[in-house]
Amino acid sequence: MKSFGVIAAVLAAALPALGNDTSAVLTTGGLEFVTNPDIVMASEELFISTDEIRVVYQFRNDGAEDQSVLVAFPMPDIVPSIYSPVAFPQGPDDNLFEFTTTFDGRPVEATLHEYAYALGVDRTKVLRQLELPLVPISAAASAATDALGDETRGQLLHLGLLTPDEYDDGSGMTTHYFPAWTYRATYTWEASFPAGQTVEVVHSYRPSVGGTVGVSFLSEATDGYDPARDYAEKYCTDAGFVSAVRKTLVNPDEPWSAPFSESWISYILTTGGNWGGNGIEKFRLVIDKGDPKNLVSFCGEGVRKIGPTTFEMVKENFWPQQELSILILNRLPDAP
Repeated sequence: MKSFGVIAAVLAAALPALGNDTSAVLTTGGLEFVTNPDIVMASEELFISTDEIRVVYQFRNDGAEDQSVLVAFPMPDIVPSIYSPVAFPQGPDDNLFEFTTTFDGRPVEATLHEYAYALGVDRTKVLRQLELPLVPISAAASAATDALGDETRGQLLHLGLLTPDEYDDGSGMTTHYFPAWTYRATYTWEASFPAGQTVEVVHSYRPSVGGTVGVSFLSEATDGYDPARDYAEKYCTDAGFVSAVRKTLVNPDEPWSAPFSESWISYILTTGGNWGGNGIEKFRLVIDKGDPKNLVSFCGEGVRKIGPTTFEMVKENFWPQQELSILILNRLPDAP
């Protein structure tokens, strides 16, 4: 795939969300994804912004018989961190992402499947036995882990389910124990696909958005980590993009003085490969950077600007191969 960095405004011309619908089967071990050779993804229109991800699919059953399929929509992992300014979704615990879906225009009541992982191991049963919330980013979850007894706290620390944080609260040093497990969620529902017909599925939800309070990729490489190289590989921040940002530095010797904050959005496209056919017959991506003064960069081919804040990429017979990672630089309100 050809790299493409989009720059807007300056040049006057840029927690991974798992995305595409996939077929699924529920087993005793949880949710597994299976391939369906008869149902093809005729089209997908994907809209991404920091406020909303919206997907419109057209599915066609090329088989000779009607099919009833368990459809699954995996959501992005929620990985709590007390050190990173991540803007997590703020919906209720039973619908954290404010997820909605319709099937041929009719609302769907999807079933939510929730899991908690730490160090790559499913610890859902442990948290349920302790009656701890599975969503780790709520005030209730933090209060519950802080209230644990010493023995239980030690067990959860050993399993990687807690993060200790020691600091001075004004009256002396104190230690709090924050939830550290990764929250995974998938919505499923039964859908009927009539033979020879096309149906429409629409999803909408609020994404998990990571970020920083400044621009980090201008910093010098240290201890084997090169932020410029990392951003170039992940977001296709080419030389023109980096140069444009450098020109905004308040202090040329201070890489963090650029008048922007960063927002990161990731979307996993590859789960769409579980449907039949030769990939997505017609694929359209629209990314909205939010404000004309913002900058955005991501990797793609044939990207074009279609509005003051929006960029479009259109493909035919698109076979998604990798995660879509989007970097948005939000110009600070008082910046010149």
